[in-house]
Amino acid sequence: MVFDVGVALVWIMFLALIPIAFFWLRRAWRIVVRRDFSEVALKRGEPPANAAKFAPYAAVVNFVCGIVIVYVIFGVLVLGLAFDTWSAMAGITIWGKFIADFILSRHAHPIRLGKKKS
Repeated sequence: MVFDVGVALVWIMFLALIPIAFFWLRRAWRIVVRRDFSEVALKRGEPPANAAKFAPYAAVVNFVCGIVIVYVIFGVLVLGLAFDTWSAMAGITIWGKFIADFILSRHAHPIRLGKKKS
């Protein structure tokens, strides 16, 4: 194996999975155990008025995606997954998490039509 730009990018991509899994599992821990809903369904940095209603969904999304990323890390280090396999699993998981968080935040912050009440 020759160390070139491609190999360096693969290592960077793999090493980036570790903090991603940590932050997602920590967010699930904060929601479930500490009952901290400050990061649930954020839209422009603001949580919804009833964040507790959407907390279980956010916790499940964060926990499942964090566990999948931990499995990918385990698979690369112990099971020797091929690059195509682990990069596809990680990519689908990351994009799925982003899309699920986006959908959840838009559902938690409904669009109000008409005049704004002061």
